[in-house]
Amino acid sequence: MKIAVLSDIHGNLLALEAVLEDIKRKECDKILFLGDYALAGPEPGDTVNFCMSLSKRDNIEMIQGNTDKMIADYSEEIYNNVAKGAPIMANALKEEAETLSENQIKFLKELPAQKELTVDGVKILMVHGSPRRNNEDIMPTTPLEEVEEMISGVDADLILCGHTHIPCGFQTNTKQTVVNDGSVGRPFTENPEACYAVISTKGSGEYEVEHYFVKYDNYQAAKTLAQRKFDGADKIAHMLIHPTHRHF
Repeated sequence: MKIAVLSDIHGNLLALEAVLEDIKRKECDKILFLGDYALAGPEPGDTVNFCMSLSKRDNIEMIQGNTDKMIADYSEEIYNNVAKGAPIMANALKEEAETLSENQIKFLKELPAQKELTVDGVKILMVHGSPRRNNEDIMPTTPLEEVEEMISGVDADLILCGHTHIPCGFQTNTKQTVVNDGSVGRPFTENPEACYAVISTKGSGEYEVEHYFVKYDNYQAAKTLAQRKFDGADKIAHMLIHPTHRHF
């Protein structure tokens, strides 16, 4: 069985559609979404609507990302906390909270924080950041011992995460695999193409995981994003073409 894993769409509908076409070509049987559907993207509302329709399919599983929770629980306190370190992202957060519909926000709010499933004997845990926190970073440079601390007490064979927008993977001393699938809508690698992962199960609990990069019209996406009304949208738009910073 082939299972596609994607996350961090961030309102980039063009990137999501391109990835889904690639998933279709690869004949994946199941798709797992690890959160962050709307914030600071070209088309947050249309993207959430599209994801809401996808969520009704039997072969799709979705969880909530940290920015989905911030949108759903939006308050002045949350805005101020984000603004301390990332003022432009705080502006985008305020914009999404005020412009997404009640139904769209309800969808983001009701998504589970984590989800477990077993496929072909492989026990999988879906998280956004880490099993401990939805905003904890698992990066290529994270020491293995720190990753092992993050997954302590987790009995899944395969832990899937996103959040950092940088693909990576770890094989732990407990014979568990941790995979960060990168980002569909806001990659933070030198390659600005959309990124996702595919799990290929072999039966008897065996599997392989591979990352894929997908071209899409990131110039058009950046143009659409730059035209949004929140202050700093143009700077985030530039990152879709030349990714250099995680936060603004």
